[in-house]
Amino acid sequence: MSLSAHFRITRPHNAVVAGLAAALGYLIATGSLVPGVLLLVVIVACITAGGNVLNDVFDIDIDRINRPDRPIPSGAMTLGGARLFAVVLFLVGVTTSFFTNLLCLGFAVVNTLILIAYAVRLKKTPLFGNIAVAYLAASVFLFGGAFAGIDGIVQNLPLAAITFLATVARELLKDAEDVDGDAAGGARTLPMIVGVRKTAIVAFACACGAVIASYLPVGNWWGFLYLIGIGVVDLIILAGAGKGLLCRTPACVRSSKATSLLRIGMFSALLVFTIAALT
Repeated sequence: MSLSAHFRITRPHNAVVAGLAAALGYLIATGSLVPGVLLLVVIVACITAGGNVLNDVFDIDIDRINRPDRPIPSGAMTLGGARLFAVVLFLVGVTTSFFTNLLCLGFAVVNTLILIAYAVRLKKTPLFGNIAVAYLAASVFLFGGAFAGIDGIVQNLPLAAITFLATVARELLKDAEDVDGDAAGGARTLPMIVGVRKTAIVAFACACGAVIASYLPVGNWWGFLYLIGIGVVDLIILAGAGKGLLCRTPACVRSSKATSLLRIGMFSALLVFTIAALT
């Protein structure tokens, strides 16, 4: 068991980005940053990393097919070692949240429980697993806003709504890409039940919902410049979901790069919200 394996299994880029998203949530809520925001970054990064590790523990059969290079299927880390590592990461994240406030502590505890439920059961439950992932992604901004109180949560609702709906769309299309591996691993996803085409239709509807949500801040928070930036973001999100809509097979969804476009759209939305919060 190597340090490199411990590092890789946390998906460090994913964990750090999630932590920074919490800082963005606070920035959107207040227009500034304070040293205490570093606690938010640590909490979210640790809990996210713990979820990533635990997910790999329960995904071992699927990863042997889809991702044999990952630490557990490759033999670089044992299942027992990975379980213990996940517990340590969760404990560090939740314990650190005691130094914030009750709202943040509540988010930390609830999200940790959802991450555990996702790895153990929800991942193999059609649609509910996708919704859980989307909630976790969106709630990071609410968590950051919660550091500033209830008003901070309200300020982050538009970005949380965009993130939730766009993530549902992306997760559904990712499931459409991975039908073969998921079936071999015992997962039961929406594309396996209703097919790739109908799944893509649901994903496109969610993307349209994200576009509608993106215009919520125009009147009450930001104005014309935000409108221009978010318009570009919306085009990217719709293009990604639209590419998926044209597909009827997993191979087509993979080659369409629909999920990559949706990912770009979500990161672009973060950039637009960051600039809007600073101006």
